[in-house]
Amino acid sequence: MSFTVAIVGRPNVGKSTLFNRLVGKKLALVDDTPGVTRDRRPGDARLMGLTFTIIDTAGLEEADAESLQGRMRAQTEAAIDEADLSLFVVDAKSGLTPVDTDLAEMLRRRGKPVVLVANKSEARGSDSGFYDAYTLGLGEPTPISAEHGQGMLDLRDAIVAAIGEDRAYPEKEDVAVTDVDIPQSSDEDDEDEEPTYDETKPLRVAIVGRPNAGKSTLINRFLGEDRLLTGPEAGITRDSISVEWDWRGRTIKMFDTAGMRRKARVIEKLEKLSVADALRAVRFAETVVIVFDATIPFEKQDLQIVDLVLREGRAAVLAFNKWDMIEDRQAVLADLREKTDRLLPQARGIRAVPISGQTGWGLDKLMQSIIDTDKVWNKRISTARLNRWLETQQIQHPPPAVSGRRIKLKYMTQVKARPPAFMISCTRSDALPESYTRYLINGLRADFDMPSVPIRIHFRSPENPFEGKKRRT
Repeated sequence: MSFTVAIVGRPNVGKSTLFNRLVGKKLALVDDTPGVTRDRRPGDARLMGLTFTIIDTAGLEEADAESLQGRMRAQTEAAIDEADLSLFVVDAKSGLTPVDTDLAEMLRRRGKPVVLVANKSEARGSDSGFYDAYTLGLGEPTPISAEHGQGMLDLRDAIVAAIGEDRAYPEKEDVAVTDVDIPQSSDEDDEDEEPTYDETKPLRVAIVGRPNAGKSTLINRFLGEDRLLTGPEAGITRDSISVEWDWRGRTIKMFDTAGMRRKARVIEKLEKLSVADALRAVRFAETVVIVFDATIPFEKQDLQIVDLVLREGRAAVLAFNKWDMIEDRQAVLADLREKTDRLLPQARGIRAVPISGQTGWGLDKLMQSIIDTDKVWNKRISTARLNRWLETQQIQHPPPAVSGRRIKLKYMTQVKARPPAFMISCTRSDALPESYTRYLINGLRADFDMPSVPIRIHFRSPENPFEGKKRRT
């Protein structure tokens, strides 16, 4: 059985840098500004043969429980209670502060194993801070440099000593290995066979939107606990935090992201990093839920976020949050439907669900819309059906003649799903107008029940084997 380690300490001592070092990726945002990390972020750590779950936490500060810093402290304390071991990080370069002493006392009261880590020990003048760490009464400090990777072997030994060798190195079960190649069923290779949707496959969902639209509150309601930091302040979330839970027996991995403001308003470096992290979450996800504030929907930034998600090729679902604050719901719902069709023509048929993250109203319907949209995003259509459909489309509306020459669409096949993409072999593909491509896309949506997801069609003209050759006389 693996174990869990929480990285704790006051702000700006290098906790997120150490977290990134242990997981081997730059997952957590790092900046010189104190208090960058706010939510607790889990990750899979590897340290010289040691594997465990690591949790990055916000810097601990003394603050009122209702303030933002107080709510951040509560998140960190929850991570300490969840973990089997705490890495208490102090800054050897700047030395100890009264906050470090208070945190040491708090960790002692928890009664769980603690490894004292003296970070930034490579800096000149760090010796005094290192020796001061002994006064905390948590044993011998382990000198490291999270930024440069120094002292990682000593850190590994300290973790093993604190958690115990039996827990650190559990015995692995024997797994049968074979080099025999087992062929797949021939049914999977039949081009006319349309694969069924896998209802058990884990689903990755990103939650995006403008600041203060209620994204973190929505995820907390799904989880049934205050897992993510929330509050009336705009822009609380900075890192893209992933959480896992089960919905009707299916594993859902959700990504909470930072609110996206208009590009002209994003000036600070930290906010640029947060938005870039949110964009990475969108690219990693399969389905993206764009959260609108139902009291002020369809701001320009809302439309730009939807367009961004569709251009990335993700399946999109709209969630009109704060529905509990709407009085005349029928009139507002009719207005939202009209605006959705009018302002988002590139997402014709997109699923839009009114919800309340605060009360939990409408969340089951939202999850069902996410599943249904993911089914469409994964949809595959057999080549035989596509070619019969293409022939019918050309009879109903033939391609236009360009310079007196008719364009002929010969053959159609689906080249990929996620999102659905098709290839059509035709004559003079460069001359086919954009309007006819839109006609085909709208036909695919209507005839094969493919609303709301991006559909891409590529045209290809067969090569002329005689092109460039001189004619014999």
